[in-house]
Amino acid sequence: MYKELLWIFTQLPDDYIVLDTETTGLPDENGPPDIVTLGLTVVRNREIAESIEFKTRPQKNISEEAQSIHGITNEQAAEFESFDAQWDQVAEYLKDQLIVIHNASFDWPILLDHVARYGLPMPPIQGVFCSQKAAIPWAQAMNLPCSQRGPSLDTLTKVLSAENLREKSSGIHGAEIDSQQTARVVETMRRSGTTSI
Repeated sequence: MYKELLWIFTQLPDDYIVLDTETTGLPDENGPPDIVTLGLTVVRNREIAESIEFKTRPQKNISEEAQSIHGITNEQAAEFESFDAQWDQVAEYLKDQLIVIHNASFDWPILLDHVARYGLPMPPIQGVFCSQKAAIPWAQAMNLPCSQRGPSLDTLTKVLSAENLREKSSGIHGAEIDSQQTARVVETMRRSGTTSI
């Protein structure tokens, strides 16, 4: 129903990268939070080809709320490699790609803050596509619960009957799992934009 409102998903290229982060918390008076994990899922020919997670040592403490979401403690994160030491690998994945992020207005500025903070070179990319914002017209027409950012990944997973990867990991959020889940939801929405739901 309302498949015309999913048209934008049918226009995505067959190859792209999905990015997700888990962080130390939310932006506050001290600026953006730090990245604790960065997950990338490589989509090739509309299928998941690969996924990887980079665990990065934050400079800020992880809030209790963030710990309850992703399950990573400050003690564990202290053992991770620094963001800048892993950037070349991350940048290689991003180079010349369309980057799909479910909540791009959160994750993308945080990533750019880290790149600037460490004085790292940003590779050329095709652009950033926010799957959460793109889903708003369809989700609202379907009377799905939406925040001002749009429908949550969990809501879309459920209503589209996509495989729930978080469920398989005890409901814990993880950057790699969430990037895979976003890829599954985006591809389901692409297919739904060309057939009736």
